[in-house]
Amino acid sequence: MSDRRLFYIAAFVRALATGMMGVLLGLYLASRRLDADAIGVIVTLGLAGAALATGLVTFFADHFGHRRTLLFVTVASVLGGVQLAITAYPAVLGVAAFLGMVNGMGRDRGAALVVEQGALPATASDAERTVVFARYNVLQDFGHALGSLLAATPTVLQHAGMGAAGAQQGAVLLYAALMVVPLFAYARLSPAIETRRVELQRRVTPETRTMLAKICGLFAIDAVAGGFLTTALLAFFFYKRFGVDESTIGLLFFVARVANAGSHLAAAWLAKRIGLVRTMVFTHIPSSVLLLTVPFMPNFTSAAILFLLRESLVEMDVPTRQSYVMAVVRPEERTFASGITHLVRLAGWAIAPAFAGALMSGVSLAVPLYIGAGMKIVYDLALWYAFRKLPPPEERQ
Repeated sequence: MSDRRLFYIAAFVRALATGMMGVLLGLYLASRRLDADAIGVIVTLGLAGAALATGLVTFFADHFGHRRTLLFVTVASVLGGVQLAITAYPAVLGVAAFLGMVNGMGRDRGAALVVEQGALPATASDAERTVVFARYNVLQDFGHALGSLLAATPTVLQHAGMGAAGAQQGAVLLYAALMVVPLFAYARLSPAIETRRVELQRRVTPETRTMLAKICGLFAIDAVAGGFLTTALLAFFFYKRFGVDESTIGLLFFVARVANAGSHLAAAWLAKRIGLVRTMVFTHIPSSVLLLTVPFMPNFTSAAILFLLRESLVEMDVPTRQSYVMAVVRPEERTFASGITHLVRLAGWAIAPAFAGALMSGVSLAVPLYIGAGMKIVYDLALWYAFRKLPPPEERQ
């Protein structure tokens, strides 16, 4: 089996687990009698652990070995999931989330992704690169979608006769079990995924460093905005604002992730016609405007419809952004470029949830939505201004 297919399998199953935990994490912590403040802090700790792991991968994965890095990171995720399920103490829950890199975003954006994305461009030509990333993201979003359905696991277990607390723990243990599966895919990877080991100072040119500094500054704005809009906190918003249960929220995010998956293929089609940067910006701004309308809806149905319209657009910048960054750097710079951009995004995500939880608890459930959507619009406008004149190689031709 080719390395690309092994990456696809690992990404799909990891997304399945991440999609389930994104919906369940806030509800699971609420079942442990934690309030919005504590939930926000634990979501932040999980993302902080993911950010730290991404930083280590960025600078050391080429030397440590890509295959060994992927195996190590995945084992840590499994152990963190198990610890999260078996403890009830808030401090220990926070440690488990940090060490296990538990991702409350509901979307897989961790250290393993950095290594995979650094290797994927080598399996395709410039003309095929965006399609390869689109397929990779489609598989992830189908995983996220099915994972959202798995958020109904506690309800199913309770119908089977299990107590409420045991059902919640069982769902988190299922998350840990799913995270085991990528280990088998990574064990079969070939030596071809390893990057030629050279010194970082020689591997990254000054021009690339300048370009990455600019794009990372913009990604930081988008990431902090995204930290106000994690799946865990959005699920908590719908749960508190409209009084819907885990099954209903899980179904909502299932449909959202299916919409995300379709949008990735649409993004690849659109990018061939109007370019990568235009696709990123011109689809992202309308999605933020739609999100701003959700808190004003009088009932769950109307809010869900607007939210799903937003989800059909919000992820169109993901494969295009990934393809763009990999296109404007040299092949030997890709792992570093993928790592540093993801590190910035994870760090931004990690900063915001604790503030979002405090705002939800002390001001209004909707405030994080207003802040997140507003910051994303600022990011899109700045991205267009900064990179509209730097096309990838296939657009220069």
